[in-house]
Amino acid sequence: MGSKREVDDRFKKFGTVSFTAISKINDFIDYLEDGKVAGTKCKECGLVFFPPRADCYQCLGSDMEWFEVAGAGKLLTYSKLQFAPVGFDQDVPYCIALLDYGHYKVFGRIAAEVPEEELQVGMEMTVAVNRLPNGQLNYVFQKI
Repeated sequence: MGSKREVDDRFKKFGTVSFTAISKINDFIDYLEDGKVAGTKCKECGLVFFPPRADCYQCLGSDMEWFEVAGAGKLLTYSKLQFAPVGFDQDVPYCIALLDYGHYKVFGRIAAEVPEEELQVGMEMTVAVNRLPNGQLNYVFQKI
């Protein structure tokens, strides 16, 4: 995807608060900038990862390919947070959730526009790129 740099620090653009700036999966940010949420799949054994990984823990291979997280996932569980860790304290309250895409699951936040009273375990949702006012990128879950 992106051009390789001596110090690849693209990951500093991810999230409300970035706890790491350097990662072996910085192409994740390029996908977000293109409006896509992506994971990785091991070319050796076929294991699928989200969040993306550079190395497979099953076969110990490092030959990964990217795939787009697209379509509907089923809401497995969610929780409304009233208190948050440092850096997220201005965001509360917000809901975190887990979507099931079959061969993998995606953990993230419910979009602020989705009222908590409309959430139901089992409902279908999609994942979408979210641009924050400060230029940072993340992804959120939206109703279909």
